[in-house]
Amino acid sequence: MSDPVDLTQLESSLDRSGPFDVQACMACGLCASACPVSGVDGFDPRMLVRLAALGLEQTAAEARWPWICTMCGKCEGVCPMGVHIPDAVRRARGLRPRDRVPGILHKGLQAALETGNNLRLPKDEFLFILEDVAVEVRDEPGFEDLRVPVDKKGARVLTTIHNKLINLYTDDLKHWWKIFHAAGEDWTVCSENWEGTSWGYFTGDDDAMKTMAGRILRQMEELEVQTLLWPE
Repeated sequence: MSDPVDLTQLESSLDRSGPFDVQACMACGLCASACPVSGVDGFDPRMLVRLAALGLEQTAAEARWPWICTMCGKCEGVCPMGVHIPDAVRRARGLRPRDRVPGILHKGLQAALETGNNLRLPKDEFLFILEDVAVEVRDEPGFEDLRVPVDKKGARVLTTIHNKLINLYTDDLKHWWKIFHAAGEDWTVCSENWEGTSWGYFTGDDDAMKTMAGRILRQMEELEVQTLLWPE
């Protein structure tokens, strides 16, 4: 077993004590124009930013608005003042008591922390699904010898897997695998803690986010992997 992962740098990057530059907001509206859910139940990212700037984050935390946000980051991408709007949303979410986090997110996070994936999928079932999809790929011309390497020590790339690709959209797994195969990539997936969705991030739970990220870092160390591909 390798030494524990030093999460000091990770913890520093998750510090939420700063203002996220909310005071720089000019209320220009570019964030609202880029937001895919602007107007849903009156949602406007500018309102959340103004509440944060006025020190009314608890008011934001009690509202439904922070949970309408998809955390896609389009608002931040177009903000001329560089306001970190998704971080402000995450902070507001984190202020809400955990038992009042919307059900699907709360349950998903608990499942991911307890089992390594939000589906509570046992290891043997997960491996069965991977092989079942691999068989389908091998039926296609040019991919007859494709294999899905699991827990391969020394692989160059470790890739996590989005939970939806396991229970709903398994065909989407094939795209990554075909690219890896065609490129001759040396890659692997983990048999446990394979979840590629940061449930801690989406619920505003930094401790949970550090736990899940730490698991992936430890996997990289133990498998001596050089590169992480973390598709969300």
